Amino acid sequence: MSDKKKGNLMPKNPKKPSYPLWGLVALAFLVVGVYVMQGFRSPTDISYSRFETMARNGEIESVNIITNQKYLEIFLNSEARQKYEREIGNESPLTLNNEPQFTTNIATAENVVDNIKEINQELDNDIVYNLKTKQELFSDIFQFGLLLLVIFGFWFLMRRMASGGGPGGQIFNISKSKAALFDAENKVKITFDNVAGLDEAKEEIKEIVEFLKNPGKFTKLGGKIPKGALLVGPPGTGKTLLAKAVAGEAGVPFFSLSGSDFVEMFVGVGAARVRDLFKQAKDKAPCIIFIDEIDAIGRSRGRGSMPGSNDERENTLNSLLVEMDGFSTDSGVIILAATNRPDVLDSALLRPGRFDRQISIDKPDIVGREAIFKVHLAPIKISEDVDNKKLAAQTPGFAGAEIANVCNEAALIAARRDKEKVDMQDFQDAIDRVIGGLEKKNKIISPEEKKIVAYHEAGHAVAGWFLEHADPLVKVSIVPRGVAALGYAQYLPKEQFLYQTEQLFDEMCMTMGGRAAEELIFGKISTGALSDLERVTKLAYNIVSVYGMNDKIGNVSFYDSKQSDYQFQKPYSEATAETIDDEVRAIVQKAYNAAKDLLIKRKSELEIIAKELLEKEIIFQNDLERLIGKRPFEKQTTYQAYTNGEYIKEGGVPDATKVEEREEDGEEKKEEESPSSTN
Repeated sequence: MSDKKKGNLMPKNPKKPSYPLWGLVALAFLVVGVYVMQGFRSPTDISYSRFETMARNGEIESVNIITNQKYLEIFLNSEARQKYEREIGNESPLTLNNEPQFTTNIATAENVVDNIKEINQELDNDIVYNLKTKQELFSDIFQFGLLLLVIFGFWFLMRRMASGGGPGGQIFNISKSKAALFDAENKVKITFDNVAGLDEAKEEIKEIVEFLKNPGKFTKLGGKIPKGALLVGPPGTGKTLLAKAVAGEAGVPFFSLSGSDFVEMFVGVGAARVRDLFKQAKDKAPCIIFIDEIDAIGRSRGRGSMPGSNDERENTLNSLLVEMDGFSTDSGVIILAATNRPDVLDSALLRPGRFDRQISIDKPDIVGREAIFKVHLAPIKISEDVDNKKLAAQTPGFAGAEIANVCNEAALIAARRDKEKVDMQDFQDAIDRVIGGLEKKNKIISPEEKKIVAYHEAGHAVAGWFLEHADPLVKVSIVPRGVAALGYAQYLPKEQFLYQTEQLFDEMCMTMGGRAAEELIFGKISTGALSDLERVTKLAYNIVSVYGMNDKIGNVSFYDSKQSDYQFQKPYSEATAETIDDEVRAIVQKAYNAAKDLLIKRKSELEIIAKELLEKEIIFQNDLERLIGKRPFEKQTTYQAYTNGEYIKEGGVPDATKVEEREEDGEEKKEEESPSSTN
């Protein structure tokens, strides 16, 4: 390893000890002091009359008269020490026999001197007395040192609490912003080259980055720097990844945090963190602030709160609104935010001057999915048969995160099979794993159940094959997957945003083909059509009450894109609700009858497909062409149009008819997120 690489492994700033050296010295001083104090034997305190008795018995060798503290230190002779050994205890080895054995209080030093002289004269004793004054220096020093140690301990505890370590961490730092700062020292390595399938969004974001790098290009024409940009789109489409690319490309300080980082149980903390965040940002301007999942604090004010209550989230939002566009706003701070729930955001947050741009990041089309596959396949060892276009065509409705998951699953599957490279079969299995769930190899299914599942899935396949507006089939499987799916059929939806009544009806017929096949073959139905019924019922209600496609209800939509969290009243009467239920039931029954009539005409094809499924368990589109012929409709799939070059205009721009702006239909467009029908 080179010296340069070795240097990179060393930390730039070695972590210093969390306490200074003199703290260790003070701690050692405390230990030694306690040990020394334990070594001292405290003299026994006796009465003055007992002292006189000992003196008259010739047991006292000498005394120290402590004049300033008015007490006697009594030293016994050797014989008396042995006599009173049990009372005075053992001598400490640290005192060198200079420690008094007894002490007693006195009134005045003169009286004691006269008393000792009198005893010496009467009994011919030789008691030595010394007049002394004593200052307990060691005790004073020890007490002073102990006070210093207590002060140091308190300072050390407060320092740890302020820095976030130990119990009670962050208690004095709670109002500080939790934003992670990315600057020249810890720069993000992701660039726009790592972001694929978001060409329009990248153009908008690149302009902001260009403004930060070269503001004169725009200001000379009178333009102003945008205050903020809101990234809106479903989960997994790359909003956070795009923000990371901005951090890597901009070359300016980048603050990153989540909306939930402002939320705290203490009142006023969220607003304080907002103020601290913008204070730091203004000090480092020009810079970018990125708030992920801003709906955590940006919900509409007054929604779901009790009247008169002090909502901490609203206080935080008010502080954010003022900082983004208030009297004290400074230029040079751009705010990026991401959310997948723009419908719940406060209108004051969305107005120009705060978020000047709302950048929509939708799920990628087939062109975008191919570009995303190229990015995620780059670090994987793939074989020659892996085709990006085929993978993009077989993953309709997949977001970028799901495509990354497919590539990772394929690599894991190939490694599990001890392969040198990842081939197309591994990717097929990975797509099945993501759509249908984990394969249940050890799940025991009776022959009767397996036969029901085979005819059910064959009903889906045949109905979709002979319905003009149904999506073409890709694969049919009766291998158990997931929690309850005993089989599934995968289709290839067309890349489109607008659907007509005939297309939706054929979709419903194809979905009901499984239950119709069960009744046609076995004369009874099973619980295996649960997901089919759920999907058909939801689509039928959308046809009647959302899209206005029912003759009896008329061109009326009861969908509210800005509905509140708690909707206690329906926007229609009970009579209308009853009519809607009747019309939905009639549409579903009509689709079921149409699917059943189709399968009666194609019963021989149904038998062929079901027997093939029972034998092979998995069949593909080419197997259907081999068994029952090609589809009787001259209609290209999205993949065929894409490979033939008809899906893309000159210059690589998608045909305008394919990206026509659709009317707002909420989340109820055709469910490309689930391009499979499970049993």
